[in-house]
Amino acid sequence: MTFSLYHASIPVFQRQLNGLSDILDKAMIYCTDRKIDQVALLHDRLYPDMFPLQMQVQQACNHALRGSFRIAGAEAPAMENTEASFADLKARIAKVLELIKTLKPETVDAMAGKEITFPAGQRQMTLTADDYLLHSAMPNFYFHVTTAYNILRHNGLEIGKRDFMGTR
Repeated sequence: MTFSLYHASIPVFQRQLNGLSDILDKAMIYCTDRKIDQVALLHDRLYPDMFPLQMQVQQACNHALRGSFRIAGAEAPAMENTEASFADLKARIAKVLELIKTLKPETVDAMAGKEITFPAGQRQMTLTADDYLLHSAMPNFYFHVTTAYNILRHNGLEIGKRDFMGTR
């Protein structure tokens, strides 16, 4: 059996982003029921030098979008980080899901073993599409999804492994 870049990436990004969107639904209800200002949760972080929840969700979306398009040999559409509410973040997730849905399995799989060059901070890195997916895009994506989950769980949102896994 051959390794499929497409099946190792796009469906995973889709499942996790849908799960994250569902968690944000629960967070909105949680805030309403407890009369908590959404901004308080959106700006909360696990530690002072970490990104707040709002940016964790934005970064998860960025890594899914850029990662998907890069392994397809394409440039990802630019997205500004302007979301200021749970509804805005859910709309961003929906937009990313629509964009990555346009990528064809054969286009992504054709990039297997081919090099891609991408910015990494102030420098450029070159990796094969496979290595980029497995050692950069996917770990960064999971870091931000996990941290968003942890911020909400730390604040009392009753979510568990099924919520994180995106199983509907």
